Amino acid sequence: MGIEMKLRRKLWLMLDFILICAFVALDQYTKYLAVVHLKDKPAYIIINGVLELNYLENKGAAFGMLQNQKVFFIFVAVVILSVICYVLFKTPDHKKYRILHLLLSLIAAGAIGNMIDRIRLNYVVDFIYFVLINFPIFNIADMYVTISTAVLVILLLFVYKESDLNFISFKQKRYRELK
Repeated sequence: MGIEMKLRRKLWLMLDFILICAFVALDQYTKYLAVVHLKDKPAYIIINGVLELNYLENKGAAFGMLQNQKVFFIFVAVVILSVICYVLFKTPDHKKYRILHLLLSLIAAGAIGNMIDRIRLNYVVDFIYFVLINFPIFNIADMYVTISTAVLVILLLFVYKESDLNFISFKQKRYRELK
């Protein structure tokens, strides 16, 4: 790998890190605002019967599942972050992978944002509520993870070919070593 290529890869990784930090900061700031302006107060209606801001301390996962499983959630977040770091380090410096960098940075930021809450508070601050469909209350980090994962699945199913993702494989490297 040439010096220029190594430098570009380092710049992309630095950009990933900066994006993750910025997205985590935005998530934590919105949660701070939720605590300051919504805690112990009635719901703030944005669109009557559709959308409101409603403070909730969530000790579980999506839809309130797995209540009080802090260690499990932190473990899962660490595993997810490890996989994301591995993929980001392995991702080639090519234009077609830039969206992959963004999506993985958003997923990492969401995992980190909610993990910060779990470690610091023992619960996750949720505050966005779609009344119209009675959707569980969520936060910005949840949006990062959910939307980015959905887009990533679409890319994996319909855009990237299997050969585009060979850089992730452990087998290919091992196979080359055995040749």
